[in-house]
Amino acid sequence: MSMPRSASPTDLGTLRPTMSAALRAACVLLLGLLCASVSPSSNLRVRIPPHDQVARVARFVAHLCDWASMATISTHKPVAGQPFSNAFSISDGPQGSSCGVPYMYLTRMEISVQDLEVNPEASLSMSLAQTDYCRQQGFDPQSPLCAHIILSGSVLEVNGTEAEFAKKALFSRHPEMIDWPSDHNWFFAKFNITQVWVLDYFGGVKTVTPEEYFQASPYRKHH
Repeated sequence: MSMPRSASPTDLGTLRPTMSAALRAACVLLLGLLCASVSPSSNLRVRIPPHDQVARVARFVAHLCDWASMATISTHKPVAGQPFSNAFSISDGPQGSSCGVPYMYLTRMEISVQDLEVNPEASLSMSLAQTDYCRQQGFDPQSPLCAHIILSGSVLEVNGTEAEFAKKALFSRHPEMIDWPSDHNWFFAKFNITQVWVLDYFGGVKTVTPEEYFQASPYRKHH
């Protein structure tokens, strides 16, 4: 705890023992609150759904992760025509408010976006290895128990009210975006999901239809 500006070392040394004990107790309480606020488990207040509830697991991963690896078909030499993976910030809604649609803030100056202008089809991968969950559980990122999903589909620009929602979803979780240079002509886009692949347990990959995915809730419903 920093020293009050109005106090000197001599002033602190003359405090009565009872006051020193109270001050120490306050320091311990403050330190505990600070540690709790930055605890790695603070983003895991919502428990991961059971592995047999596949669609819910997919929604959980999609909401908890705030970035994804997106693979496009490259249009750039010397890898033109080959898969090309790149990292993008995403959000399916403000923290605790999931809609299931991964939104992105893009510029046509970006090489993967240039790929999408030729072929909008892509895949999007997210893993709980991006959070503290797998590390806390002792799961390797490649372990099936470290839940991860792959979304197949395409990237589409959004406008109007959907763009307003995308802005709220992204800027609330990626506040740095607000100050990105305006001359890059940023625009909002969504990943239009056509298939969901889930690996969260032993026994191989499982598939979820878009209908099942969007009908599921990442959170446990309380009655």
